[in-house]
Amino acid sequence: MAALDGLPPLRDVIQRHGLDAKKALGQNFLLDLNLTQKIARTAGPIEDHTVIEVGPGPGGLTRAILALGAKRVIAIERDARCLPALAEISEHYPGRLTVIEGDALKTDFEALAPGEPVRIIANLPYNVGTQLLVNWLLPKAWPPFWDSLTLMFQREVGLRIVAEENDDHYGRLGVLSGWRTHARMAFDVPPQAFTPPPKVTSSVVHLEPVANPLPCDVAALERVTHAAFGQRRKMLRQSVKSLGGEALLARADIDPQRRAETLSVEEFVRLANAL
Repeated sequence: MAALDGLPPLRDVIQRHGLDAKKALGQNFLLDLNLTQKIARTAGPIEDHTVIEVGPGPGGLTRAILALGAKRVIAIERDARCLPALAEISEHYPGRLTVIEGDALKTDFEALAPGEPVRIIANLPYNVGTQLLVNWLLPKAWPPFWDSLTLMFQREVGLRIVAEENDDHYGRLGVLSGWRTHARMAFDVPPQAFTPPPKVTSSVVHLEPVANPLPCDVAALERVTHAAFGQRRKMLRQSVKSLGGEALLARADIDPQRRAETLSVEEFVRLANAL
């Protein structure tokens, strides 16, 4: 990256600013410069887009996104220790990097770049990644404010996002992402690519919105997936008993003896609409 953008190597930046990764913030800094560029390229063309990044840390992925020509980057960083390192990147790319100190879970993402095409690219902090994804998948208005999501998760979470029915990893996340997006696993990232190395392999997942998902109330779909997968080993007549049990399943034309992991996204939508 030093040759690519003229900025100091990331290890030097981390050492100079005393940026030891904090477990409490779910931090694992990605230092492999080939990988940061690969993640940025996975998002697709970014020259005409505003890119939103969550948890940039010392800025390895931020630098890759800017070097590949993103029109503008808005980075949300909770850890104030990282701000001086990010400020150096901002000076190197005048007018193209905006850093916001704050909690991503409390950020109004839709208000960050109104009217602009947006891609979200992030090595998400492990402790908030899933909740952020759900928030981005479930706005009331659709299509969403973003054109794509290119996100890194623990591999186990990535498998749940792209899973379809009759897959051991299939659950609420698979239904929600399958309802509103085309989701695919892009590639895996080994632990040794990070500082400190996590105990698990990570995966980059790329999601693009479906233009016209099946009509369904968001809150109803959340309720039926929560109930059905809350007791996933039981028959549906038992797991959705609190929502109307066999009467609900009859309205949706679904066999009460089936289990949650056998239902397609379309059948979960029918169940939510019956509710």
